[in-house]
Amino acid sequence: MSLFNEPIQLTINDGEVLYYPRFFNRQEADIIFKQLFKETPWQEDDIKVFGKVYKQPRLTALYGSENKPYSYSNITMHPQLFSALLNDIKVKVEEASYESFNTVLLNLYRDGKDSNGWHADDEKELGENPVIASLSFGEERYFNLRHKKDKTQKHKLLLNHGSLLLMKGETQHHWHHQIPKTSKQIGSRINLTFRQLI
Repeated sequence: MSLFNEPIQLTINDGEVLYYPRFFNRQEADIIFKQLFKETPWQEDDIKVFGKVYKQPRLTALYGSENKPYSYSNITMHPQLFSALLNDIKVKVEEASYESFNTVLLNLYRDGKDSNGWHADDEKELGENPVIASLSFGEERYFNLRHKKDKTQKHKLLLNHGSLLLMKGETQHHWHHQIPKTSKQIGSRINLTFRQLI
């Protein structure tokens, strides 16, 4: 697997975001997408929003090198051990980011109706100033960033097939992010978010 280690740095206040548009080339990304789509034991959890319970609008799976659970939005997930493919990807991401990760959350967005609302990856299990490494495979989707206090500060980025997005520093303290729904007829996207649980 080859790496394209020339990131674009987003100009934001109170955080640091780096984007690698071609972290994996198209052939590599195609292979990874197909294997993850086929071999991942995807699950659909219930999520509670304003007192009402809904099906989470995407499928998920959790893997880790340690048996540490991960909780968000009243959902607690227990990891499976890294597969050979996920471990190989993790090593490449660690080499590029100079960070260490022990957990990856996989999200399958089946179509444009699947989404992820405004949130920050700031759960206590992630510690202070967590680094989140987010890989995209499959259909391109827009990624939105919005400052928590000054909502006029916002960014919109189209995430490429095979791309890597790194959120570092105080980003999770000061910014929310989301993958919004789209009315376009689009295919599936798989997102891998590597993180270090403490």
